[in-house]
Amino acid sequence: MELSDANLQTLTEYLKKTLDPDPAIRRPAEKFLESVEGSQNYPLLLLTLLEKSQENVIKVCASVTFKNYIKRNWRIVEDEPNKICEPDRIAIKANIVPLMLSSPEQIQKQLSDAISIIGREDFPQKWPDLLTEMVNRFQSGDFHVINGVLRTAHSLFKRYRHEFKSNELWTEIKLVLDAFALPLTNLFKATIELCSTHANDASALKVLFSSLILIAKLFYSLNFQDLPEFFEDNMETWMTNFHSLLTLDNKLLQTDDEEEAGLLELLKSQICDNAALYAQKYDEEFQPYLPRFVTAIWNLLVTTGQEVKYDLLVSNAIQFLASVCERPHYKHLFEDQNTLTSICEKVIVPNMEFRVADEEAFEDNSEEYIRRDLEGSDIDTRRRAACDLVRGLCKFFEGPVTGIFSGYVNSMLQEYAKNPSVNWKHKDAAIYLVTSLASKAQTQKHGITQANELVNLTEFFVNHIQPDLKSASVNEFPVLKADGIKYIMIFRNQVPKEQLLVSIPLLISHLQAESIVVHTYAAHALERLFTMRGTNNTTLITAAEMAPFVEVLLTNLFKALTLPGSSENEYVMKAIMRSFSLLQESIIPYIPSVITQLTQKLLAVSKNPSKPHFNHYMFESICLSIRITCKANPDAVGSFEEALFLVFTEILQNDVQEFIPYVFQVMSLLLEMHKNEIPSSYMALFPHLLQPVLWERTGNIPPLVRLLQAYLERGANTIASAAADKIPGLLGVFQKLIASKANDHQGFYLLNSIIEHMPPESVDQYRKQIFILLFQRLQNSKTTKFIKSFLVFINLYCIKYGALALQEIFDSIQPKMFGMVLEKIIIPEIQKVSGQVEKKICAVGITKILTECPPMMDTEYTKLWTPLLQALIGLFELPEDDTIPDEEHFIDIEDTPGYQTAFSQLAFAGKKEHDPVGQMVNNPRIHLAQSLHKLSTACPGRVPSMLSTSLNAEALQYLQGYLQAASVTLL
Repeated sequence: MELSDANLQTLTEYLKKTLDPDPAIRRPAEKFLESVEGSQNYPLLLLTLLEKSQENVIKVCASVTFKNYIKRNWRIVEDEPNKICEPDRIAIKANIVPLMLSSPEQIQKQLSDAISIIGREDFPQKWPDLLTEMVNRFQSGDFHVINGVLRTAHSLFKRYRHEFKSNELWTEIKLVLDAFALPLTNLFKATIELCSTHANDASALKVLFSSLILIAKLFYSLNFQDLPEFFEDNMETWMTNFHSLLTLDNKLLQTDDEEEAGLLELLKSQICDNAALYAQKYDEEFQPYLPRFVTAIWNLLVTTGQEVKYDLLVSNAIQFLASVCERPHYKHLFEDQNTLTSICEKVIVPNMEFRVADEEAFEDNSEEYIRRDLEGSDIDTRRRAACDLVRGLCKFFEGPVTGIFSGYVNSMLQEYAKNPSVNWKHKDAAIYLVTSLASKAQTQKHGITQANELVNLTEFFVNHIQPDLKSASVNEFPVLKADGIKYIMIFRNQVPKEQLLVSIPLLISHLQAESIVVHTYAAHALERLFTMRGTNNTTLITAAEMAPFVEVLLTNLFKALTLPGSSENEYVMKAIMRSFSLLQESIIPYIPSVITQLTQKLLAVSKNPSKPHFNHYMFESICLSIRITCKANPDAVGSFEEALFLVFTEILQNDVQEFIPYVFQVMSLLLEMHKNEIPSSYMALFPHLLQPVLWERTGNIPPLVRLLQAYLERGANTIASAAADKIPGLLGVFQKLIASKANDHQGFYLLNSIIEHMPPESVDQYRKQIFILLFQRLQNSKTTKFIKSFLVFINLYCIKYGALALQEIFDSIQPKMFGMVLEKIIIPEIQKVSGQVEKKICAVGITKILTECPPMMDTEYTKLWTPLLQALIGLFELPEDDTIPDEEHFIDIEDTPGYQTAFSQLAFAGKKEHDPVGQMVNNPRIHLAQSLHKLSTACPGRVPSMLSTSLNAEALQYLQGYLQAASVTLL
């Protein structure tokens, strides 16, 4: 694409169309942009548009399109084509920083993100002048430009907060500190001075405080991994200024908005974070400053109101106290009983209250409320911080703290008892307090794993939780119902099993509650209870104990999906999946109705898939229905196909990308259930599965390979007779997969199935070409993973076609090649093969080469006979060689693929491991002994003399053991 006005005009028109609400106009425009994004100059056209277009909406649209283009294409992936040509890359890096700095803020943010994506890949090696270019702009004095630089630096450096330590990372951080730390500190001091100069100018203060927030965030990122020498030397400057900013109050910066945090709150929140970082990690160096920060933050907490806009500030301030109080050498600050009482009274209890804002979120924004409350994304809520502070204080002062709070809990419960309908929030706070007091250690998977011995959880459950759940109406006091259900969920390991069994029918009835939070919590609690493990690793709650509730459980779960706001509720769908898994054959009577409801739901959500977890559990539930029913009645597979195939066809025709890999997995499961030939409905689909476009998407590859394997296992003869013209297409897929380091093992799965199942004559003409392709790949890029798969393949070939056929095909490609493969690949590398089935295939294959291949006995290959036997005994007896060459450690792929497609997104569509050798050989060691005996009968005297001259003593001893076990001798 040339950088011409005509192309700019075309691009403008298509960008406009992508904003059209009508999918008939929008989709083709998106497809067009997708089709041209590989062309040279495309990104430069976008940058020209966002610089020169007269329409603001086009500028913004071009900036978002550009950022997403960079996100998708900048990273260079090994084995895949480079999606952005080098001249474009150079031009982008040369122009993007000045363009970003001269753009309005809305566009600046998009370009800043794009720079950080490019920086993640190219900085510092391929973009060495980025930092200098940015730092030079600090001199400009224009804070629009300075904030652009700071914002970009923040998005570039914030990854230092979660990267693993490595020499590469240290080198990069050192380079950044050398160039950036001093200018940043000077900018910090200058900005603070400007704040006092412009103390009465509201608009100037807004810009300056935006800079201070970004500077404080950069301070956090640059100090996260370790305390840099520069910041240690300049701690006085930073900490004194941070402290004075914490205590600053300027009326001009206060906002009237009760929800949105203002600049002052955001800055103080970040300073609390910075102080907590130093208190936790660098406590020795920070000690001189700590007392004044504790005082300042304490005063801040006592004087800040309950409005939502202060939530982040209050929670970060409390988190600071929490991180300080659990460090042994700050213990003395909290020892006094009056201090503890004061913290409990003034900080913890007020911040545990259920506010009007929480009530509104509970009713009107339940999805966000659930995410925060259940999934722990409530990191920055007041309640969570107060809860962490209780845990922190309990580390050294468990007795006194429990004592103080027990008094509060009792008085709150008494208040509630006086007038429940008015005072229910007191009980809510009491439950929350008990929860935070009792839970010492918690995991998502197991709930509370360590509890405070001083709190009687079962007694509290029976007296205060159960009565709420037993009340006649499931809809009154929804917040307390949610609290009660959450209590069961959290303390499921501490409450005795009989109490859990009493709770199950109560939870099932709460699936009908109108409140989204209540029925979601009920579903989640049931799902968690069903996964608990009892003795001998069986589920704690058994299918027999659930028998009386099966019908009402399934009815209520599916009804919950019809309640307003829950049509795609992932917790309900996960509970459906878990119930099927627990109840097994008890659900069979309900399957006809269940599968109808699941397919209707599948059809509805396939129009616009928006909830990935919900969709995943829905497909898992479909797989479970199929498995459980067909295990009891294999012929039922036909009725599932009838129910599902119409929807599947629609999904494939409409190219619903999110669902296609799932559809292939369910189809594989159904096809594997068939015992005889492939039904014609599957054969009609077979040619479509070989279309190259399907194989372009990496997510399709594992499920598609598995589906093709199912076709080969069930219908190789049908393919050979009715679809022989499709065999080249099948091998084309193998050729594409084998060329990629990431997917070569998938190519071998397919090839192994072709060799194992296709009639030999149907692949005769292609055999030599297959081996040539494999040797080319071996020459060009030999990885451990490829070698392991290659070894399994040649041994499977040997089992299927005979050792002589293997030797002949190698030597037909190049004379003496068979010897080279034995010497250079099989003998030295066989120890790397992993997996029971894989080792068995290799053992049986090598045994055949040793005992059923005449050239091994009387040609120049004979010298390899004993080393090969030695290698085979090593495969049996030595530990697996799992070393990987250094340069391969960073290949981003699963390095231990099994013989089968190990990757399967759906757990309940999982494939049984298939053993192609099967019953033919049960014990490969005994099989080796018997085969050697047979060989020695055919040529007496040869085998013992070969063994005695060159097999090492230890291997010989093992071999004697195999011969004894097989009750045979060598002649």
